[in-house]
Amino acid sequence: MTKSPKKEDPHMKDDVRAALEITPQAPTRDRTIDITTYGASSGMPRRIETWFHHVDGRWFLSGRPGRRDWYANLRKNPQLVVHLKHHVQADLPATAVLITDPRERRRIVTLILRGLEQMGGWTNASDENVQAWVAGSPLVEIDFIAQAQ
Repeated sequence: MTKSPKKEDPHMKDDVRAALEITPQAPTRDRTIDITTYGASSGMPRRIETWFHHVDGRWFLSGRPGRRDWYANLRKNPQLVVHLKHHVQADLPATAVLITDPRERRRIVTLILRGLEQMGGWTNASDENVQAWVAGSPLVEIDFIAQAQ
């Protein structure tokens, strides 16, 4: 079951919660985060910059179709740290939940692409594009672990 930071969650600071509540119209700066994953072979921490997506009241990592080291790392060890760096700086422990069911992948990818479409048209939610992302893009839900303030 996915834990999501909610207003009534006493463990989530208001400024952190606000930084996570991005809308599809949010600028790229607001959705840009770093994540730390742990190497699939080495177990060593690896930090990269990426975007996160907030759709359907949940948080996801995805991207254009292709191979991603961070996804391979999360398949081996689902623990990660989400590093917020705009409007607020915070390091949030989380667990990655791989989304593998084709119908759920399609539903979430469609929502992500519709949101990205609203950002300026560099991609769209056409059937062809949705199919390509469903077939070849990594997709994980970010399950935030409640932490004390």
